[in-house]
Amino acid sequence: MPQGIEAPAGTMAEGPTSHTQNQAAKTGGALAVRPDQTQWTPEQAAVLRQSGIKDQVTAAELSGFLHLCQRTGLDPFSRQIYLIGRYSKKDGRDVYTPQTGIDGYRVIAQRVTAQTGGTYGYEDTVWCDPSGRWRDVWLADEPPAAAKVTVIRNGHRFSAVATFREYVQTFPDGNPKGLWAKMPAGQIAKCAEALALRKAFPHDLAGVYTAEEMAQADNPEPEQSQPRVSVVQSTPSTPPEPSVPPRDYLTEAFETADADQLAAILAAAEAAGAPADYRACLTDLRDAHAAETVGPVRELHSAAQARGVHPDHLARLAAIGATKPGARQSAGAGEGQGEPERSAA
Repeated sequence: MPQGIEAPAGTMAEGPTSHTQNQAAKTGGALAVRPDQTQWTPEQAAVLRQSGIKDQVTAAELSGFLHLCQRTGLDPFSRQIYLIGRYSKKDGRDVYTPQTGIDGYRVIAQRVTAQTGGTYGYEDTVWCDPSGRWRDVWLADEPPAAAKVTVIRNGHRFSAVATFREYVQTFPDGNPKGLWAKMPAGQIAKCAEALALRKAFPHDLAGVYTAEEMAQADNPEPEQSQPRVSVVQSTPSTPPEPSVPPRDYLTEAFETADADQLAAILAAAEAAGAPADYRACLTDLRDAHAAETVGPVRELHSAAQARGVHPDHLARLAAIGATKPGARQSAGAGEGQGEPERSAA
């Protein structure tokens, strides 16, 4: 067992290499990750230790990493995927999470498409300026406010928007660091591409994030400012400022059919910490408007109905579906009642 990584029970193999492992060494090398192995071999463990994994790594983290390597087909010993430790105050130790680069995501997407058939591609990447205008090339000196990438898989569009402020890696003074300072448009585009690819390939990319997405996890925590005497306390007669009413993202989404506006509304709701079920409704509307035929809208309607959403949301999906090719135009569908009607065929 290599010094520096203690072998939690059932995680790292101990003792001599088995016959099966010897066969793997002949065909794929001693470090090849086999689909049937249930623990790291001594040779693999030694290389993992040299990559920076400390003794504090848990059995669950190592087992989960092995399972992820097997499921994705990415090679940890070719640096296609790696285990990164970040100190957690809550746990009092380095907590390890798997990471890959955007190239790793592309490898998985291409491999899955080749194995399962179908098609996979992209629309042009676009960037958003602080005023909300989208551009197909970023030429300004300042970083873009956001980027949007759309992945097309089997004819379905999967769009994602990543905002710069949520993902930028910074120095303690708040200024961007590394590639986020040198190539901000490219970095935020990679984050948006990762989000879109995870939507298009949810089963194959679940549980692993790209280095660009996780860079912000290393940002220093903001220092706690010293308490100051409030102006209101020194002048009690000053009336408090009126509170700003919360933004109704869902109503805004109901009132527009523009895909870019819907994507921006969803991004704003995510940034505001909207609940998952609320964001799911916004995603339904965005994807329904983006659908080219009635079929995907029917699927969204059925899934939303199964979640038990408000009838107004189902009616809105039905109304959108009635405008799509393949829908039978009728008074009922036009009024947005019930599920989008199916073609007579």
